Amino acid sequence: MKKTLFSLAFAALIGAASTTASAQAMMSPKSATGTVSVGGQAMYPNKNIVANAVNSADHTTLVAAVKAAGLVETLQGKGPFTVFAPTNAAFNALPAGTVETLVKPENKATLTKILTYHVVAGNMTAEKIMAAIKAGKGTATLKTVSGGTLKAMMNGPKNVILVDEKGGTSTISTYDVLQSNGVIHVIDKVLMP
Repeated sequence: MKKTLFSLAFAALIGAASTTASAQAMMSPKSATGTVSVGGQAMYPNKNIVANAVNSADHTTLVAAVKAAGLVETLQGKGPFTVFAPTNAAFNALPAGTVETLVKPENKATLTKILTYHVVAGNMTAEKIMAAIKAGKGTATLKTVSGGTLKAMMNGPKNVILVDEKGGTSTISTYDVLQSNGVIHVIDKVLMP
């Protein structure tokens, strides 16, 4: 029953992925209240990562995966955390059946490793990431919570790309979605350890 619900939810959620994140400006425009719109919903800086992410129409697959991996409580913790959050479209670009396979209970360890590969300890705002890239003479190495590394590089004056351990690249499409326990940067590809 659980498997069927996940499969149906993923089919509906992935199919409904919108392009809101890619349509947003590269550097997130903040409203007068300090909120940024992600997935058509305001992200409030006084709420934690999970409380905000569940409202984003662009991140329903990520939220379902975080729940399946048992990481909700962790990402509601004190932090601070920097989360590189793949959109539904990013998950949809994976080979057919990948998400459905990963959320199976027997694959929880693999799913957890992939998800924690998208998390860096600390509050790495775009300004801090770009400063680290500059200090690293064009490349910053970010240590992920899973124990892996991501390389951050500039692609133009205000565009950061991430390179995973397999050589895959992802672009940050929305920066500095501030949370009470960290920051989220929306990315367009799923990173692989």
